[in-house]
Amino acid sequence: MFIVDSHCHLDFPDFEEDREAMLERARENDVRLFVTISTRVSKLDRLLDLTRRHEGVYASVGTHPNSAGEEPDVATETLVEAATTHDRIVAIGEAGLDYHYDKAPCEVQENVFRRHIAAARQTGLPLVIHARDADDDMAAILRQESGKGAFPFILHCFSSGRALAETGIELGGYVSFSGILTFKRSEELRAIAAAIPSDRLLVETDAPYLAPMPYRGKRNEPGYTRHTAEVLAEVKGVSIEDIAKTTSDNFFRLFKKVPDPRQSV
Repeated sequence: MFIVDSHCHLDFPDFEEDREAMLERARENDVRLFVTISTRVSKLDRLLDLTRRHEGVYASVGTHPNSAGEEPDVATETLVEAATTHDRIVAIGEAGLDYHYDKAPCEVQENVFRRHIAAARQTGLPLVIHARDADDDMAAILRQESGKGAFPFILHCFSSGRALAETGIELGGYVSFSGILTFKRSEELRAIAAAIPSDRLLVETDAPYLAPMPYRGKRNEPGYTRHTAEVLAEVKGVSIEDIAKTTSDNFFRLFKKVPDPRQSV
């Protein structure tokens, strides 16, 4: 099988002691490609170094909404230049709205988010969207911005309501599920996943956060993507092999800049 962890944070200090061994464990669990996601443009060099040193690792460029107060002036041009200069940068973000934590004013988050949308529109690279406790505002911005011109996007680590998922799908977006899908109390989220068209699904870890069952409460790592994929397969009524192929096909369709190593096998 071939599984993609479409969203992890390999630059975080949680992995400093065993990063290579952790990636090897992932490969043993059929997770063979990784996108390490930017949370601060100022730390992009760290991500690029990881893409050079580790096989199958790609990166994004962007400012997380909780970091928007640190980088309120990040420019669309800066994002576009980084994305077009470096072949291992394959996405924009993560950016979006987070009303759960009071780490940046809402208007700052929104302004930064809209600049990321513009970068995704200009480059054609997928925008990795973070949305937490902000469903209505997120849906409104996506509709407004899509009216200016389509752009590819992912609602990452989806844990929002059904209406936001439906808006995302209507506007041509994808929905990515993390270990939250496996939690015992995530019945409503699994029902949402069941209703999403199979050609719009992705899987991820958001490692080192949100480890799936049976590792909940421990450090998450990319190899655990398989557990989320197994639950997603159950939800969709297909085999793990089918869901691995489907989500990988979806990934390469969306992340057009990433060569598909399956084609050379």
